[in-house]
Amino acid sequence: MSTAFVTGGTGFLGRHIIDNLVADGWDVIALHRSNSNIDHLRKIRVELVEGTITDLASIESVIPDAIDAVFHVAGNTNMWSLRNNQQTQDNVDGTRNVVTVAIEKKAKRFVYTSTIAAFGFNPGFITEETSSNSSESWINYFRSKWEAEQEVKSGISRGLDAVMLNPSNIIGPYDYKNWSQMFLMVKQNKLPALPSGEASFCHAQEVGKAHIAAYHKGRSGHNYLLGGVDATYSKVFHEIGKMLNRPVPDRILPTWLMNVIGRFYLLVSYVTRKEPDLTPEKIALTRGRLVCSSEKAIRELNYKPVSLEVMLRDCYDWMVSESLI
Repeated sequence: MSTAFVTGGTGFLGRHIIDNLVADGWDVIALHRSNSNIDHLRKIRVELVEGTITDLASIESVIPDAIDAVFHVAGNTNMWSLRNNQQTQDNVDGTRNVVTVAIEKKAKRFVYTSTIAAFGFNPGFITEETSSNSSESWINYFRSKWEAEQEVKSGISRGLDAVMLNPSNIIGPYDYKNWSQMFLMVKQNKLPALPSGEASFCHAQEVGKAHIAAYHKGRSGHNYLLGGVDATYSKVFHEIGKMLNRPVPDRILPTWLMNVIGRFYLLVSYVTRKEPDLTPEKIALTRGRLVCSSEKAIRELNYKPVSLEVMLRDCYDWMVSESLI
């Protein structure tokens, strides 16, 4: 029986990956912080270990020698500049630590969860051959995830057998704070206008399966983009409006006005010290273009995209079951 060590197992995507590992018969060791909600993991066959990826010693103490796989899923998706320093520590320093220990412990394979954002905004379709512009991005999430990939590549140059996955916008159950918030915005009539951007969207369950496939089939040193459905944010919000039977505005605010709104909210947050609903980073994300091809993942990992309606419905049904909406 194979054994996997998983970081970020209490998070949105991590839970899907662990569910798939357990279903496939793996033994799973899940890292969690002292303040993490581990209720879900306590219900399934998982060994829980406490630690944090930013503390090298704590990682060294819990990753076994010669483990079959390390799934490094933990990541900080912050979109508020006041938390950039912590995000860089989590995404860059944390990844460096996990890579270092994986090499020390002679892990047989390392599967890293990156993001489409590591490639940066692009006017065309992003493929694995697209040159990234995120190293110079003013959005710390984009830049820090690109830098984290460089840590993995550095590990590869030192003998680490690693595969990198780049999901697009993930939608599905277990999402407490990411794209599930779109449902709340529509239900609570907090959507004054529609964003103008376009993106690829993927189903959390299929992204979880792709991680297991990456262990078995992924080529060492390779990236795999995980998209599936390309849609404007306008279309996504309208689909949500249909599910909730709530009206959605048709107007799209001009870019200059959205930027002014984002800066205003940011200035207010300097005083309140609370993360605002809108930040310049969030606005840039929803008015930019992050659209990718999934052909490589479909061909090599048997990745299976699903429809936008299915992934939104699965997210909505879970939110209802959790009394979140």
